[in-house]
Amino acid sequence: MQTIGERLEEARKKKGISIREAAEATKIRGDYLQKFEGNQFDIGLTELYARGFLRNYANFLKLPTERIIADYAALGHGEVRPRQPSREIYGRLDISVASAAEASDRAAPPEEASAEPAAVRGIAQPRYPRGSSTLPTGPDPALVFKYLKLGGLIVVALIAVLVLKSLFSSGPASAPSRTPAPAATALKAGTGASYSIVALDTAFVRVTHRIGEDTDGEEIFKGTLTKGQSQVIPWTGPQNVWASAGENILIEYNGKRWPSLFTGYSHGHMENPPAPR
Repeated sequence: MQTIGERLEEARKKKGISIREAAEATKIRGDYLQKFEGNQFDIGLTELYARGFLRNYANFLKLPTERIIADYAALGHGEVRPRQPSREIYGRLDISVASAAEASDRAAPPEEASAEPAAVRGIAQPRYPRGSSTLPTGPDPALVFKYLKLGGLIVVALIAVLVLKSLFSSGPASAPSRTPAPAATALKAGTGASYSIVALDTAFVRVTHRIGEDTDGEEIFKGTLTKGQSQVIPWTGPQNVWASAGENILIEYNGKRWPSLFTGYSHGHMENPPAPR
């Protein structure tokens, strides 16, 4: 037949938990549990606490509690019967007066004063600081520090995300736009004949050599002409004249002016100066 300790140890191992885990769950010191499993029930406490701890541990392991207690009593440990306090009635006040002997039986060792009564009742309750006459109030400082630390990490992470987002979304600074020089130097100034393009209003002008029908060759001039401005173009052979607004330019040759033959963004071509075709 198995002893009490063997049954306790076997039930604990079947649950797959350690002595430390059992102690944390039952709020009973681990060395007491080890003594119970070794059939050592003299743990230096009163019979009331020893019996209560054993009952609580058997309940936790889902063992038949009454049978465990009966086997424990059979080992010579007597049943502790609580004394009935004497009562004296004063008016409407019911005052219970416990004897000094009962008070000494109920007193627990200082090291277990906060945990053992809860175990006797079979109720797991938190431990409170030794020597404290009142229950602790207010939040746990360790818990508060934990949440403050977590909040700080979240704030730092958000700041890092915002900084990275600003760095990647800003992009390179856009270069300032530059308007082409109104009077760009012709690629081939030449020394022979030339003509001028006069602007009646702002227009972008491009002049190229003409290779074939609507086919551009080497660029002679490109730039924006403002109202009243003229640009001298050397005559080097048939040319194409492009303009963003053909109605805003004139062709001037030998002191005479001819309007362009196109409007809007288009082009015309000249076979011989000064008259456009």
